[in-house]
Amino acid sequence: MSLIPWTPLLDTFSNLEQEIGSFAPAVNIYENQNNVIVEATLAGIKPEDVEISVHEDVLTIEGSRKSTSEVEEKNYYRKEVRSGSFHRVIALPISVQANKAKADFQNGLLKIILPKETKTKSKNIKIDIKKK
Repeated sequence: MSLIPWTPLLDTFSNLEQEIGSFAPAVNIYENQNNVIVEATLAGIKPEDVEISVHEDVLTIEGSRKSTSEVEEKNYYRKEVRSGSFHRVIALPISVQANKAKADFQNGLLKIILPKETKTKSKNIKIDIKKK
């Protein structure tokens, strides 16, 4: 398993997203023998406020988190829970069968199961050579 190293440039884009009122949910991407699995943390978001699409092995998760309550005086010591729209585009590591994808949403965790594209097995063809 390899981890993606921290890059300040990506952190800058993350801060920019926060400033313009959108955010990108954290994800885990892994595979088993038959599937690519994507898990996204979407605490406080209703399933009907989430849209998922797969096009040419690119997964898009988007939606919005509505603010349930806001402190009028704005005397926050820290405000890290974002509300507003979110958008996450993920290039999948291998080809998947988008038409067979399934999603489950429980306790703020979105789990998307994408079956791997089945590879065509090679076939050896014997050539009969006729002598004249």
